[in-house]
Amino acid sequence: MKAIVDRDACISCGLCESVCPEVFELDDEDISTVIQDPIDSENEDCARESEDSCPTNAIHIEE
Repeated sequence: MKAIVDRDACISCGLCESVCPEVFELDDEDISTVIQDPIDSENEDCARESEDSCPTNAIHIEE
């Protein structure tokens, strides 16, 4: 499983990092970035929750 962040759509709210800090963090530009690729099986649920919670749909999870 892989996470992709659309940097142009990210509004730097930090929700993804709050929900799943093992997979996402805000970079120096305060844009979400993926820090775990591929996503470990124990983090798949929180990664999906981050995708579902993102207010701008900037996160996409691929199997």
